[in-house]
Amino acid sequence: MKFRTLLLTLLVLASASAFAGMAEKAVRKSIGGADVIAYPTGIKDVVTITGALPAGDSFAGAGNPAVPTLTGMMLDKGTGTADKFAIAQQLESVGATISFTVGEQTLGFRAKCLRKDAPKVLHLLIEQLRAPSFPAEEFEKAKKQLTGSLKRSLEDTDFRADDAFSRAAFPAGHPNRKVTAEDLLAGVPRVKLEDVKAFHAKYYGPSHLTLVIVGDLDVKGIQAQLAKDTSGWKGGVPVLTAPRASTPDAGKTQAIEMADKTSVSIILGQASGVRYSDADTLALRMGAAILGSGFTGRLMKVVRDQEGLTYGIGSYMDNDTFTDGDWRITASFAPELLDKGVTSTRRELTRWWKDGVSAEELQARKADLVGSYKVGLATTDGLASFILRTLQRGKPLTWLDDYPKAINALSLEQVNGAIRKYLNPDKMVLIEAGTLPKPN
Repeated sequence: MKFRTLLLTLLVLASASAFAGMAEKAVRKSIGGADVIAYPTGIKDVVTITGALPAGDSFAGAGNPAVPTLTGMMLDKGTGTADKFAIAQQLESVGATISFTVGEQTLGFRAKCLRKDAPKVLHLLIEQLRAPSFPAEEFEKAKKQLTGSLKRSLEDTDFRADDAFSRAAFPAGHPNRKVTAEDLLAGVPRVKLEDVKAFHAKYYGPSHLTLVIVGDLDVKGIQAQLAKDTSGWKGGVPVLTAPRASTPDAGKTQAIEMADKTSVSIILGQASGVRYSDADTLALRMGAAILGSGFTGRLMKVVRDQEGLTYGIGSYMDNDTFTDGDWRITASFAPELLDKGVTSTRRELTRWWKDGVSAEELQARKADLVGSYKVGLATTDGLASFILRTLQRGKPLTWLDDYPKAINALSLEQVNGAIRKYLNPDKMVLIEAGTLPKPN
């Protein structure tokens, strides 16, 4: 362990100069109301585009919960100037891709292309966001596609556990609390094309759009293209906020019986009470990583390797980008090993919470996190994603340079203090989803 920690530390130190002053390379400008970050790199010909705007599932409010997702699904079905086949042909002819994803708070998008095709791809991306044509026949296909996807999700133990945990961890009205999959499924047939068009008109706009472009860039050319494409485009709303949450079903166990499953998915956790921009978040994330990140985490070493109770188990913080999030342990156990697995998991959780982490564990995990961070920034995809997350989390672009420093500055007292300040094993909720063992 000591040799491994020393080696990782030396590698990180050796690469530090290559990543110095990263924020200075970013060119940030408001264009048409959108926050646009261009980051030139030395990777030739490749350009990655990513971004988001607030139009996720949480924006359904008290309305039909299926509307935001169906709106996002319609973006690549045609625009005022090209149907979906013409769009696909344009992208295929230059080897480019564009995709959209609807999350809880945002509509996310990602594109990839060559340098020479970046203006064309950006133009098409903005056109899809700004002016989808919403063809009626494609809308009906999207409804069928979403219905099929939801029905398949209801048979997935991981999905069912995560779905239930969001409602057990967060109170009604919190953006991280999901509607039930059953309610979402029931809502799909009731959505009308007018509902989707109205949602798009209300929430899709440039004023809270973040756009990150990384790679072999003609920065001035891209800015000029975006200024032209966003001219006259109005609208957009900020992300949703909420009071700090406490887990409403704290200390309870919720069992979701699913027939004929070979494993049971569990989530043990609580609302964390912190969001990423808070001062204690990195310390709490560090503690979670030591307990359950990868094969070097305590949970994998004990519950999996030593006791042979599971193939996979880990702990992490989630859903803390825009609001306070949650802290959780996830695992999968064979039905006959469920009770032993949960007992073992709770034992390791309690030991970690009471005794804290060691100085050696902290030093090793610092090297792991900083090293993986630098490796992730070596690609245009990784760099673009980190820049977007940085801004969404309320951090300045200087966080690109400050993140490794902040990790290395964490003290043992900070990490162990954060664990005990925000978490309580006795108040965590347990979700079990799968074919549950029969009681004796």
